[in-house]
Amino acid sequence: MQTETLTVEDTSAETRKRRVLSGIQPSGDLHLGNYLGAIKRWVERQYEKENYFCIVDLHAITLPHDPEALRQRTRGVAALYIASGLDPDHCPIFIQSHVTAHAEACWLAGCVTPLGWLERMTQYKDKAGRSDSSERISTGLLAYPVLMACDILLYSADEVPVGEDQKQHVELSRDIAQRFNHMFGETFVLPEPMIPEIGARVMGFDDPSRKMSKSYEHIRGHLVKMVDEPKEIERTIKRAVTDSGNEIVFSEDPAKAGVNNLLGIYQVITGKTPERVEADFANARGYGDLKSAVAEVVIEELRPIRERYNEIMDDVSELDRILADGADRAGAVANAKLREMKERMGFVLPGGGS
Repeated sequence: MQTETLTVEDTSAETRKRRVLSGIQPSGDLHLGNYLGAIKRWVERQYEKENYFCIVDLHAITLPHDPEALRQRTRGVAALYIASGLDPDHCPIFIQSHVTAHAEACWLAGCVTPLGWLERMTQYKDKAGRSDSSERISTGLLAYPVLMACDILLYSADEVPVGEDQKQHVELSRDIAQRFNHMFGETFVLPEPMIPEIGARVMGFDDPSRKMSKSYEHIRGHLVKMVDEPKEIERTIKRAVTDSGNEIVFSEDPAKAGVNNLLGIYQVITGKTPERVEADFANARGYGDLKSAVAEVVIEELRPIRERYNEIMDDVSELDRILADGADRAGAVANAKLREMKERMGFVLPGGGS
């Protein structure tokens, strides 16, 4: 990513760094899985490419929500981005709803997206299947993959870092881009999903067969929040589900999923090879030693983030300034692409145009 102020003129694939769009919903408190699976990697690689970091608040209202909680969590996610080490002077950090091009482009793209594509989306089928009435399923739940596609396409993003469970959404973005390009002329870059080899799926401590998720944060012992105090982190990890054995090694055996999860967390934080991780526990007396070591590295990894987060949240006006600046910079890019969409589709633009 470039160090100078972002511009919209230099956008051809041949003349710019590869562009990356990343975002997280403020639908719950960010947890260790969000950090190790996404944010930590964003921080480590933020200067390599041209990055945009978004808090996707529009995605957080497809299910019933508490307005005040949404407001607090939106700022909280932004604060954790910065506390974790993202540099807002270098890469725009912004709230999705502050760049209105996202919602407007969603309508335009939705009008060229076949209904069947959306009905096949796995997350829609899963969430809709939990409801006993179609009256309780919002249109937004069905249509939000189009919005997600526009989040990506408006920035001509070459890469989208996602977990395996989100790969389908990036593939839909490619399908929508190709359909639009075919109907109206070459407009969109086709994005590629980028799935990290390690750290992509941190599993729940209570159930290592299930990905750690904000959806299960109400279950005690399921996750560690990024802002948890050390004693709470230690308590949660020491209750982690393992198995009846005592061998501390990576394994494909489903029965060892809990141990694998703990070892994976330790590996991502320490940056060690699998062989070195196993060597660290060669003389361990059992899973208690493993849990203690994992709790220790997690606590020390999150300690400075929690402290910085508290400082940022004590000065919300400065946080809002950073977010406004990020929205201005991101909006310059998104609005230019929205205008191009409108021109291609035949709209009369304000102030003249095709």
